[in-house]
Amino acid sequence: MIELEGVPELIDPVMVAAFEGWNDAGDAASTAVGHLEREWKGEVFAALDAEDYYDFQVNRPTVWLDAGVRKITWPTTRLSVVRVGGDKPRDLVLVRGIEPSMRWRSFCNELLGFAHELGVELVVILGALLGDTPHTRPVPISGTTSDADLAQRMNLEETKYEGPTGIVGVLQEACTHAGVPAVSLWAAVPHYVSQPPNPKATLALLNRLEDLIDVRIPLGELPEDARAWQVGVDQLAAEDTEVAEYVQTLEEARDTAELPEASGEAIAREFERYLRRRDGGGPPDPGERTRPPKPPKPSGDAPDDGDSSEE
Repeated sequence: MIELEGVPELIDPVMVAAFEGWNDAGDAASTAVGHLEREWKGEVFAALDAEDYYDFQVNRPTVWLDAGVRKITWPTTRLSVVRVGGDKPRDLVLVRGIEPSMRWRSFCNELLGFAHELGVELVVILGALLGDTPHTRPVPISGTTSDADLAQRMNLEETKYEGPTGIVGVLQEACTHAGVPAVSLWAAVPHYVSQPPNPKATLALLNRLEDLIDVRIPLGELPEDARAWQVGVDQLAAEDTEVAEYVQTLEEARDTAELPEASGEAIAREFERYLRRRDGGGPPDPGERTRPPKPPKPSGDAPDDGDSSEE
């Protein structure tokens, strides 16, 4: 039984998680959760025992000096909570860590135990993958879920992925088995410029998260960082003829694929975001926030590491 002391009763809590490693191309997803912690001054209330889940030869601890005293920071996964103010306040439970080296099912069940104790109504897992996408176009963001009803209600894709998976896919399936509504948001990062950071992909994930859970996220310097990142990559590409030609090929393929969708839905989404930021409030049509069904207490069943799930 997980007992949480000092954590107040939460309002419409949503758990937002990201993990460094295989599912975090360009560090876009983990940086997004880190941005939320900084902007809303998240307070860490729990950390998983590092010895249970991490191989320290793979993820080594770091030594640092605090007023001349040597201390060690162990690689782990930490949980913090932030309250988003406004007309419709709600709380976010932020999960930020490293993809575990072992005991993935126990890892997921421990996170689900926290979700149950805190009354979490929805789990959103952020990820980023390498793709054939040009850096000059908007970052593609896909939202997936294993729940057909949730997919229809929140305008998401029902995942059909089969193949190797990471902790994002395993955690999403663990949520499904436990009856906890869960969504994964994926950013596609250009494979030819995969080194972190990628503020453009981080910004795109936060914009999609903002739409999904109906909160206004302070972006700070991210938009300017994203523009500077693109200018820098433009300059690097211009110095190499082969890279420039390859980028042009990707642009043409992307533009051709998206041509049929001069999508009114995409335009409306951007317009709603503009109005939210201009007025400092919610979407133009207030209404009640859409909530998924309240999850039951997670069962003892653990997901199978070999289950099909998102990358």
